[in-house]
Amino acid sequence: MINDGIKIDSRAVVEEGAQIGEGTSIWHFAHVRNGSKIGKNCIIGKDVYVDSGVIIGDNCKIQNGVSIYNGVEIGNGVFIGPHAVFTNDLKPRAHIWDESRLSKTVVKNGVSVGANATIRCGIILGEWCMVAAGAVVTKDTYPHSLVLGVPAKIIDWVTISGETLNIGEKRGLEGGLFKCEKTDEEVLLKNNNR
Repeated sequence: MINDGIKIDSRAVVEEGAQIGEGTSIWHFAHVRNGSKIGKNCIIGKDVYVDSGVIIGDNCKIQNGVSIYNGVEIGNGVFIGPHAVFTNDLKPRAHIWDESRLSKTVVKNGVSVGANATIRCGIILGEWCMVAAGAVVTKDTYPHSLVLGVPAKIIDWVTISGETLNIGEKRGLEGGLFKCEKTDEEVLLKNNNR
């Protein structure tokens, strides 16, 4: 079905009251809940679940099998790899459900999250950061940081185009203007990158 430039596969479930931006495509078996907001020109992949209260910006690509739960806010131009996991309750119990227990997770503009990564709730993924596939992110990430491992740690810094600066954790945290050897792209990292 195509309506107002929005493409929704006939096998997807988009509940009444979900807000979908122009040019967005929603693939088969996706489920978009009432009260969610998806921006313009997004791709919502196969088997993606978007919970009520979720906000997704413009030009995002959410790959197959991702579940995004209430409390997650995603900026513009964000890439979420297949089967990445977002949590929203630090103390989950099957017998207790109270929305006041949910923790807000913010994914800033330009972030890339690799396949099968897990993002703990209540944190901020800084602009243009890159989370490696399979990483478990347990604390805020700095803008432009490249994190990997369990738990995720900074191993380097990346440009807007995703190239590694090859300057290491310490130099990046000290701040400065760095130039990518491959693209000549410049990245300004602030002292402690905050």
